[in-house]
Amino acid sequence: MNLEVDVCHRLGTFTLEARFTTNGGLTALFGHSGSGKTSVVNIIGGLLRPDRGRVVVNGRVLVDTALGVFIPMHSRRIGYIFQEPRLFPHLTVRQNLLYGRWFTPASERREHFAHIVDLLGIDSLLERGTAMLSGGEKQRVAIGRTLLASPHLLLMDEPLAALDEARKAEILPYIERLRDESRVPIVYVSHSVNEVTRLASSMVLLSDGRVVATGTVQEIMGRLDLVSTGASYDPGAVLEMRVSAHDDTYELTTLRSVAGELRVPRIDLGIGTPLRVRIRARDVILALKPPEALSALNLLSGKIAEISPLNGPIVDTRIDLNGEMLLARVTRFTLDRLGLVPGQVVYAIIKTVAIDHRSLAHVRPMPSDMNVDEIDL
Repeated sequence: MNLEVDVCHRLGTFTLEARFTTNGGLTALFGHSGSGKTSVVNIIGGLLRPDRGRVVVNGRVLVDTALGVFIPMHSRRIGYIFQEPRLFPHLTVRQNLLYGRWFTPASERREHFAHIVDLLGIDSLLERGTAMLSGGEKQRVAIGRTLLASPHLLLMDEPLAALDEARKAEILPYIERLRDESRVPIVYVSHSVNEVTRLASSMVLLSDGRVVATGTVQEIMGRLDLVSTGASYDPGAVLEMRVSAHDDTYELTTLRSVAGELRVPRIDLGIGTPLRVRIRARDVILALKPPEALSALNLLSGKIAEISPLNGPIVDTRIDLNGEMLLARVTRFTLDRLGLVPGQVVYAIIKTVAIDHRSLAHVRPMPSDMNVDEIDL
């Protein structure tokens, strides 16, 4: 599925100018609150008519202001998941699900009821009233209702924002399954770096109504010039790795990639399982020589590829680990004391306890032109 967006719209004093193209999978629209993410999905979904622009989904023109084309929302075959589930309180879970199916002619229904129920793990909920559901269960039902309408595209506008951490942890694996097993491409709005690095195949970074970068999660998270775009997250890099060994005695798992090896707290995944690992820049210590007798277990060797402009006491450095990029945040005093310059060989030290379940995301193998999914450390 190909999505093309090139729109301009003014809302009071705010001007949105967004242009990007995606090619299926889960595309994250990422940025701080007020950056224009929701306005973009509202334009795609037909809730907002842009002042100027064009939106095309899989070759079908939904909006073209130059030609006077504006397909109404109900004719776009686009599903929309909001922050609140918006279920019908007088209907059971089963009836809510079937309501979505009712809108699609039988000849155009691609999704089977039993498959969606299994995909989202809601079989035991079918006869319940919606008032008896947790927040995470309600959101899963809302997703199922939308999928049973057989949409050509699914828009998810911060679907976890109204949930507490426990409910987010409950529903994230189901969104991963949806991304991996459903044929429906997803545009996912979030300002949570953990959600984006865990779920996204590709990423569109917005700031003050403008698209400032598009690409894979690894590419965008590893760029120093994007650290100050206004998105509220800890700078850090994303590494693609695989499970290579388990240590049952010490309950550790070894991950391996071209960047080297990392030991992390035990994760119950098979040998060879691909993962995406996010390592925050502030959790990386740099050394000029291999250190000895340290408690930290992880040591990666690379060369300094880039140093951020010297403005203020903090400096970000980008380390090339055989093609994988790692970010390290140090003081300008440390930079001068160690004499760090581009091209210099350094050793990156990462504490095992800095890598927890939020930094790791299980990835389903993708075609070579796609990104793997991740596990946040």
